[in-house]
Amino acid sequence: RHDLLPQSWIAEFTKLQDAAAPAPWEQIVQVLRDELGADPEEVFARFDRVPLAAASIGQAYAGTLHDGTDVVVKVRRPGVVEQVNEDLDILRDLADRAHRRWDTVRRYDLPGPVDEFARTLRAELDYLQEARNAERFAQDFAGSPQVRIPRVLGETSTSRVLTLERVGGLRIDDLAGMDAAGIDRAALARRGADLVLTMVFEHRFFHADPHPGNMFVQPDGSLALIDFGMVGELREQTTDHLAGMLLAFARDDPDALTSALIGLAGAGEVSDRAGLRHELTGFLGRYRGRSLSEISLAGMLRQLLDILQHHQLHLPQETALLFKVLMIAEGTAALLDPDFQMLNALQPYAEHLTRAELSLSALARRWARAGADTSALLEELPATLRRLRNVIEDGGFQVHLRAAELEPLVERAERIGNRVIAGVIAAALINGIGTLVGGNARWRPRQGALLGAGAGMISALGGYLLWTMRRRPRR
Repeated sequence: RHDLLPQSWIAEFTKLQDAAAPAPWEQIVQVLRDELGADPEEVFARFDRVPLAAASIGQAYAGTLHDGTDVVVKVRRPGVVEQVNEDLDILRDLADRAHRRWDTVRRYDLPGPVDEFARTLRAELDYLQEARNAERFAQDFAGSPQVRIPRVLGETSTSRVLTLERVGGLRIDDLAGMDAAGIDRAALARRGADLVLTMVFEHRFFHADPHPGNMFVQPDGSLALIDFGMVGELREQTTDHLAGMLLAFARDDPDALTSALIGLAGAGEVSDRAGLRHELTGFLGRYRGRSLSEISLAGMLRQLLDILQHHQLHLPQETALLFKVLMIAEGTAALLDPDFQMLNALQPYAEHLTRAELSLSALARRWARAGADTSALLEELPATLRRLRNVIEDGGFQVHLRAAELEPLVERAERIGNRVIAGVIAAALINGIGTLVGGNARWRPRQGALLGAGAGMISALGGYLLWTMRRRPRR
């Protein structure tokens, strides 16, 4: 994120994308022989031994097929699977220790994100999975002149070697090169944002690592994507909750926003829903009346993440990846065009999504999903009831109550009971005196005394009520 970190930091982090120390050629050529069954000079018409780029998982080489097709060959580093598994085991152990030891860390549920990160990283180690991802992107953008996805060469691809059609062009952060080529950077920022938003909100299958090293500008201004190891896919339910979140923001509705975020986090309920709603009311208030051009999407998402973490709500991997991708896309677009506003680009996609959310087909889909959930619950109900009956019959059903917890309830019940009894007595006195005075002529000469006595008794009862209310401090 060029808008969040100093340029010196960004320069160092960028080296991790494609400038790691390369593995020795002797190790790489052995992998190629094992996977392709021959030396690379036999399989390819040309194969450069100097890597184009070297990353932590693998390194890429330029080559040419015998039919003249220029290709990039990605080779997984020898021993990287074992090294990754060892590092992930250490990371998981550290997360477990921190989770058990510190309350302040426990709220973030570190083992969960570590497990999700491990699944994502292990998927990146399989180049056949990356090939399938690339083919799906190519299908999604088939016929689009603004997006180019390199073709997979399956004959020379395995789980450890991936051969792709080579795409040239300028890295999307090569501002000087684009200016020299006369490329309209403002228009490119819009196209880049549209590319990401189309993947997310229309295809629901998106490139989850769209950093500048994975996006190249072609001479005609179109964009080429590479490196499809990390992807995200949104489920229908996630899309529904996203639509609910956007609709709640547009309507300034904290209740709907609370429900949408709880749904996004996959939580049935939260311990302090009122507190969550209160924080979201303040969140909405900060943006009320402001135009989209004044709002940073990344800033909004970071605030929402802070609120979720405060209430120990953790986003599933697909949603966390989505938020990350939107932040990266906004940062890259702002690098190309400082005046670019991501929320303006997002608005038509959000409107389409919310209209779809309110459609009859979406309503029918939610009903069908609810019906399926209810049906599954009803199927499980007899077995659940039988297990509960068996537990009760075996004497295993116990209710544990502690006297210290019941004492405040008992005291409160006593006070309420005393007040009710006193109130009934007072009502009976008033009714009896009224009956004597009004309905019997014999008592009329003494009505003053009767009224005085009744008032005294009622006052005494009132004093007793006050005394019982103040006798013990409220808890």
